[in-house]
Amino acid sequence: MKEIQATRINKYLSEVGYCSRRAADKLIDQGRVTINGKIPEMGTKIIPTDEVRVDGELISESKEDFVYLAFNKPVGIVCTTDTRVEKDNIIDYINYPKRIFPIGRLDKPSEGLIFLTNDGDIVNKILRARNHHEKEYIVKVDNIITDDFVHQMSNGIPILDTITRKCKVEKLSKYEFRIILTQGLNRQIRRMTEYLGYNVVKLKRVRIMNISLDMPVGTYREFTKEELKEINRLVSTSAKTYKDE
Repeated sequence: MKEIQATRINKYLSEVGYCSRRAADKLIDQGRVTINGKIPEMGTKIIPTDEVRVDGELISESKEDFVYLAFNKPVGIVCTTDTRVEKDNIIDYINYPKRIFPIGRLDKPSEGLIFLTNDGDIVNKILRARNHHEKEYIVKVDNIITDDFVHQMSNGIPILDTITRKCKVEKLSKYEFRIILTQGLNRQIRRMTEYLGYNVVKLKRVRIMNISLDMPVGTYREFTKEELKEINRLVSTSAKTYKDE
């Protein structure tokens, strides 16, 4: 007799394109997910015959093509899928006809490139910090940028009980610099500059991995086939198993 395949509930919600596993964990913790009418514990597994609902909505396996979008986020838009809490959330702003969710975050006062998709597997791979995927930013600060500032920013700043990973920093003008990060700590650039006595005036993300910002503010485009192929190559070493960073 063939063994019935059981799947963790957060993995299931990710694979059917409902949300990322991290977001699924939050939904489960908030008691918004039910399996056969009962609220499950974290880590509960389901089988194909189980009925899964989120906020009462029946979730069924989706066989639709995955969507991959590059979006130029305006200042003031919040990168959350919880449309009940934030009126200026990214999902309502884009108003895409299919359910999608952002890959990672970009602070409300920041602007620039962010990815959105309904492919939970690629979300988990990209978010794994150990993959060292590059993210490039143009930053304007309120004080004159010195050689010492560039040196310290490049070689690690103590924030959030750690030392930031070495990164590439280039002075562009008296008040503006380019920085390429390979990690994603909470409000990392703002915390790094504040440690050195600077405040961010403007922060724009202009590249993630192999995709550069090339669309007007507030608009999005789909990945090209070549871009998606290269992203899949870059994340091909990522383990499929979920790990909360």
